[in-house]
Amino acid sequence: MSDTKTVSPLRQRMIEDMAARKLNPHTQHGHISSCKRFAAWLKRSPDTATPDEVRRFQLHLIESGASICNRNRIMTGVRFLFRVTLRRHDLAAEVWHIKEPQKLPPVLSREEVKRVLILATSLQARAMLTLAYGCGLRAGEVVRLRAGDIDSEQMIIRIVQSKGLKDRHVMLPAEVLDLLRQWWKARPTAYDAGLAPEQRWLFPGRSKRRPLTTRQFGRLFKQAAKAAGLRKTLSLHTLRHSFATHLLERGTDIRVIQALLGHEKLETTARYTRVATGMISKIESPLDGLSAPRRKRARRDTEEPPAA
Repeated sequence: MSDTKTVSPLRQRMIEDMAARKLNPHTQHGHISSCKRFAAWLKRSPDTATPDEVRRFQLHLIESGASICNRNRIMTGVRFLFRVTLRRHDLAAEVWHIKEPQKLPPVLSREEVKRVLILATSLQARAMLTLAYGCGLRAGEVVRLRAGDIDSEQMIIRIVQSKGLKDRHVMLPAEVLDLLRQWWKARPTAYDAGLAPEQRWLFPGRSKRRPLTTRQFGRLFKQAAKAAGLRKTLSLHTLRHSFATHLLERGTDIRVIQALLGHEKLETTARYTRVATGMISKIESPLDGLSAPRRKRARRDTEEPPAA
């Protein structure tokens, strides 16, 4: 787990274990970084750790000010090393996770989204940001789109092997299609040689045969948000949150939203019910009933009917 260019046998075995389980490259990188941090604290190879040292490392992370999310992420990587690579279940049993606070995702109003899209700094930025909001796509899904993923006949976009290695379809709004057609005429074509038209990236990057990076996409969003005068703490994922919330406020079935977002669990989508301010503001409080005038109850006729 050392930082030298020579890969240790333990690290190589862990890389092979992660590759055999087809873990995402970002996940693999995170697990390796977590184990390197544990080894740096331990000052020797992690395969020599004791249960008490695993417990003290977790206390060290908390005392050093690591956030709950970051602390859990680090220990997930360390537990993979213990449980899978080393088969040290006694050490893996010493790893505990802390419940993370449930925070409401930031959501933009419709007017704020409109300002961001209008004030995008270029045609490319406007097309990408409109895709992210109009179709509820993740940043990585936008940058990895190829020309063949756009089906203008059925007005759908095919998202290929996204999070969880799943394909899905999303709608293709007419405004998005119009923007993409404008962008297709203006996009750089330096790296298109030898590629079939349907295999070409919609948003090619600066490197050969590579798309634009999510980091570059994030900068385009930050520039548009700054131009729109938004002072909230936002990320590119905020557009996806806003997409789901605005659909929910319009009365779209939550299971349809789940399918569009590609969520595996309905509980993940259901969190947007907590930030759908349009729905919340329309709920009538029981307090409103206290100030309403009470209806007079109809008097019951207690007299005996006349004898026949």
